[in-house]
Amino acid sequence: MKFTKIQGSGNDFIIIDDRENKFLGKEEKLAVKLCDRHFGIGADGILLIRKSKLALIEMVIINSDGSYAAMCGNGIRCFAKYVFDEGIIKDNPLKIQTGDGIKEAFFTLKDGIVDKVTINMGAPSFKPQDIPANCSEEIIDKKVNIDGKQYSITTMLMGVPHTIVFGKLKNYDVLEGRVIEKYGLFPEGSNVNFCEVIDDKNIKIKTWERGAGATLACGTGCCASAIASNKLGFTGNKVLVKAPGGKLLIEIKDDGIFMTGSAVISFKGECKM
Repeated sequence: MKFTKIQGSGNDFIIIDDRENKFLGKEEKLAVKLCDRHFGIGADGILLIRKSKLALIEMVIINSDGSYAAMCGNGIRCFAKYVFDEGIIKDNPLKIQTGDGIKEAFFTLKDGIVDKVTINMGAPSFKPQDIPANCSEEIIDKKVNIDGKQYSITTMLMGVPHTIVFGKLKNYDVLEGRVIEKYGLFPEGSNVNFCEVIDDKNIKIKTWERGAGATLACGTGCCASAIASNKLGFTGNKVLVKAPGGKLLIEIKDDGIFMTGSAVISFKGECKM
């Protein structure tokens, strides 16, 4: 099996061309084996390239623990770059089918190669039934007590569920996200972002991802954190989000949330399955 290892802001993935559906029904075992950092290739998840009847191409995301993810911001940037640079589809913009609907990727090229990718991530939802969350009201700056510690949380669906906790990053261990993820308010769990506001144009975050654990960056988490900080009046409509693995520019517009960043191929190879 041929594969490509690629990363976006340190969030790393294994891309596999599965347009012939050779791994259909085997995605969970494939992800667990390949993503193991000691006995496999090592990654936060796998991205499968599939044919689509709804868009030009389909991206299927499987987390490192074998669970399915509807959307991944860093993943779709990596996916889009690979599909374009490898000549699978050369459309710019490129429409991609995901579990969170069809997303559009816009490319900035340098010498014919993708340098930056901008994704229209769509709109967030604060509706509890969409997240989903076991409550009737929107979760915005809500005080909760989890495992003996009080947090003020803001939660939304940004392709996948995201919970944002504001404060100084030094006051939070990213492993606290493991407990917040499983909080009873979230029947299907939640990604967790600890967010510190630097000024009205800059924030920094660290993320605990549902299904992957602590990661160097999370595209949907950067979007959710920018949206939450804007909604609470901390930042404007355009914010630079700094994660441990890199920076993403998030712009809040009337027609969607636009995320811009790079994607870098680490290496290519073959392995036996």
